[in-house]
Amino acid sequence: MHLNNNKRRLCALCLTLVLVSAGFYGCQSDDQEAEVTYPPFDPSKSVVISGFNPESGGAGQRLVIYGENFGNDPDIVSVFIGGKKAKVINVNGESIYCLVPRQAFDGDVEVHVGQDERQVIAYSDVNFGYERKMVVSTLIGYKNDRGDEPWKDGKFNADNQNEMASGFWEPSFMKFDPLNPKHLWVTFDFNNGLYLINFEDSTVTKKRSDFDRPRSIDFTNDGQYMIIAEDRGGENDRATYRLSRDQDWQDREVLTRYRQCNGASVHPVNGELYFNSYEKGQFFRFDLNKYFDEGLGDKDYETLFVVHDPEWEYKVFIHPSGNYAYILVINRHYILRVDYNWEKERFNQPYLVCGQLGTDGYQDGVGSAVRLRNPYQGVFVKNDNYVEAGKPDEYDFYFTDQYNHAIRKLTPEGSVTTFAGRGSSSINPDPYGYVNGDLREEARFDRPSGIAYNEEEGAFYIGDQMNHRIRKIALEEMDENDPEEGVGDGELTDD
Repeated sequence: MHLNNNKRRLCALCLTLVLVSAGFYGCQSDDQEAEVTYPPFDPSKSVVISGFNPESGGAGQRLVIYGENFGNDPDIVSVFIGGKKAKVINVNGESIYCLVPRQAFDGDVEVHVGQDERQVIAYSDVNFGYERKMVVSTLIGYKNDRGDEPWKDGKFNADNQNEMASGFWEPSFMKFDPLNPKHLWVTFDFNNGLYLINFEDSTVTKKRSDFDRPRSIDFTNDGQYMIIAEDRGGENDRATYRLSRDQDWQDREVLTRYRQCNGASVHPVNGELYFNSYEKGQFFRFDLNKYFDEGLGDKDYETLFVVHDPEWEYKVFIHPSGNYAYILVINRHYILRVDYNWEKERFNQPYLVCGQLGTDGYQDGVGSAVRLRNPYQGVFVKNDNYVEAGKPDEYDFYFTDQYNHAIRKLTPEGSVTTFAGRGSSSINPDPYGYVNGDLREEARFDRPSGIAYNEEEGAFYIGDQMNHRIRKIALEEMDENDPEEGVGDGELTDD
């Protein structure tokens, strides 16, 4: 028995020595490989591109180009894909490691090696398959060094900054005109204006300046009236009122009166108006159809329920089907759902969908495991995959999570993920800032509030409060005025 144990120990020792020796020689082999040098670029010979891998991808894709006579000095090697300069990481004679640049739509691949008259250029016979992806860009606005640029009308872009629209530094609420998708209407909290972002002539215009804390915009189902919710202090102050299309939105008629209204929404099928009050968290119903048909007083509304306690700031967003609505409780960091009673033509009692009452934070997940921090405005967006699968609910809900500096997505099953923002982690650990580019890898916002979606172009528009800009999320486009190279662009700003 002891002899067998000794034999086992001896065998184990021998095996260990073999492994150590193998490791030693393996290290020697690794060192020898590390010392391998590649021949320098020879300007008397041709540069050849024999292929690349992968054959397709989007901005930021890691790409290896194979060929001959690339040399060993990355400083004298340039790669262009679709006419855009790629970032070269390394060169080893027969291969180049680089990153695919933004907007490389054409996909033709060029390699330039050498300098001045000694430079040699090679062209690939095969194009790289460039894949457009959703990115964050800037539509309008700028921020000066002091952060005090004025609120002013103007163009989206101009050589002279004085001709550009600016401001946008209050929490915003956005809504596309249902009869004109080229008109995006915006109000800003603590700003007295009604603003038109006009995509027909690429301008921003303040159309009215007689509001007092406008908090939301909606339209009647026929599109003939705009409904404004206003946050005022008195019990008999106006809470909601209508503007008329045939008056170019310059008239005003009060619909309801009460204090501290945070938002109002029209039911997309039956047409009644729902609005709220910050005072006690009341949720009101106003029969808008009866108002138009027979006339109603500005106090002829009913209280359906109260959302928890006093001083509950929230906004209501009704599903396009009218089957339910989400209540975004801004200052308590959670989202409720209210289902619609079609027989009684009113909403039932609310229940929790995601987040936790009074507990803020940042966490994707499902239900009460989710953490939010001031969810502000949301929009329903049809998901083609749901349509193909025949799901009963075809819409996801995208919303701004203001103090998490992100755009989040809520699925019909109650799952919350981060759609855009909080990128560029290599720059600093902060989640906020101003960076354009890839939705999650690069893009940063700073307290996004308003959000709108244009279904025709598949684009989101974001009111980026502390960056003083209107941002855009869409498939990347060719921008001849964009001076940036590489994947990301922008600057970081302080909170």
